[in-house]
Amino acid sequence: MNKIEYKGPESKDAFSFRHYDKNRVVGGKTMGEQLRFAMSWWHTVNASGTDMFGGDTMDKTFGLSGLDMYKAKADFAFDFMQKLGIDFYCFHDVDVAPEGETLAESVKNLEIMTDYLLEKQKQTGIRPLWVTANMFGAKKFMAGAATSPDADVFAIAAGKVKAGIDAAVKLGAKGYVFWGGREGYDTLLNTDVALELDNLGRFMKMARDYGRSHGFDGDFYIEPKPKEPTKHQYDFDAATCANFLRANGLEKDFKLNIEANHATLAGHTFQHELRMAAVNGLFGSIDANQGDTLLGWDTDQFPTNVYDTTFCMYEVIKAGGFTNGGLNFDAKARRQSNTLDDTLLSYIAGMDAFALGLIKAHRIIEDGRVDAFIKERYSSYEKGIGRRIVSGEETLESLAEYAASLRNVEVPSGRQEYLEAVVNDILFSGEE
Repeated sequence: MNKIEYKGPESKDAFSFRHYDKNRVVGGKTMGEQLRFAMSWWHTVNASGTDMFGGDTMDKTFGLSGLDMYKAKADFAFDFMQKLGIDFYCFHDVDVAPEGETLAESVKNLEIMTDYLLEKQKQTGIRPLWVTANMFGAKKFMAGAATSPDADVFAIAAGKVKAGIDAAVKLGAKGYVFWGGREGYDTLLNTDVALELDNLGRFMKMARDYGRSHGFDGDFYIEPKPKEPTKHQYDFDAATCANFLRANGLEKDFKLNIEANHATLAGHTFQHELRMAAVNGLFGSIDANQGDTLLGWDTDQFPTNVYDTTFCMYEVIKAGGFTNGGLNFDAKARRQSNTLDDTLLSYIAGMDAFALGLIKAHRIIEDGRVDAFIKERYSSYEKGIGRRIVSGEETLESLAEYAASLRNVEVPSGRQEYLEAVVNDILFSGEE
């Protein structure tokens, strides 16, 4: 197998990295350590180009069926990751093993396949970044899983999550993700929101308690998304999830898995969602992709916008970097990019974009102008009345008395355009 090599910014070889040099030290750690790239199993190994208007444009069955097909997919996945130098992967239960007619059959298939995956891991050193269960695809989950109006569905979902946590422990994953694809509603005319939210909290607590008592010492994640497929999902955005976690006493065990495309669907920027996760002490992991602002759905494109990757890595660095999380490419090649070479080229593009973003984010921090401006802008809180406000020495009455005779208060300019020019200067001038 020919591995993709770093050949530098001047390389014209499409099958090479121009910016991602895994062992290059940036900010005291290697790129590999800081970026922690992961392959998404569902898009990379399974997605076949189908969309809401048309069928497959790729065949990823390897001419097989049943467990033989899933083992062939695993062989392909580990070869693919080795070729790119990717150390982690992410999967739903049904991505790696066929679903049976009963929960017991599905769990048995998952156990067989995780045995197979474990052998591949021992051969390569690659392991899962996080594991999850698909509780949105099957008909029984059409009205939700933990928020379903049917208690039997709640029970099946619990069984799937139990098996998923067991798989995470078995394979050495340090993350378990909840994405509530159908945990929400389409109309309030048929929805008991209070019961659904309470049941969602109960479900998360059950998962937390089971995981902690059965050897899972990693992070649980909630992945915010505002809509699609439901009109309103209970994990709308980072702030909504933070409130939910605190309300249910889960903030010590759960963090957030922020996805770029979900941020824009919520009417936010990717950077905003990362900042909200960080200021709430919930920054955990990232699903790395981008959306198309001219389309109204989750397009899951590979990330190539260097502004976005730079501001993303700026937030990651400011948050202290990844611990158990990383950058999972929850992204798929476009429907017309329908060869395995296209999939490989897509990963190269995404990895290079984040490597460049990492380099430029460190440059912004090292340059110091942005941080210095922010510090000066809020300097009134470091002395006098501002310092006393921050330290809790003032009351509403004392502040009213202080403010009673103030005249001609001047708020300094925010200089947004200047700061944007500083970022452009760093992004587009100088060497890597």
